[in-house]
Amino acid sequence: MARVCQVTGKRPITGNTVSHSNIKTKRRFLPNLQTKRFFFVEEDRWITLKVSSEAIRTINKNGLSAVIKEMRANGTKI
Repeated sequence: MARVCQVTGKRPITGNTVSHSNIKTKRRFLPNLQTKRFFFVEEDRWITLKVSSEAIRTINKNGLSAVIKEMRANGTKI
């Protein structure tokens, strides 16, 4: 599960690099992934997640327990 956000599911996408002379070559746009440890108070343990910067903002806004609950409802093992 390399280069995939565990919360949002963001993954690399493809596109073109366009030069000054308008020559197009294929390239990959990689998501901004960070390996981050969160302390999960309800279970009194640390959880390591590979998350995008958008997912970190989502966790800060909604709370870790709400995000974990939603991930488990979708079938992700944590």
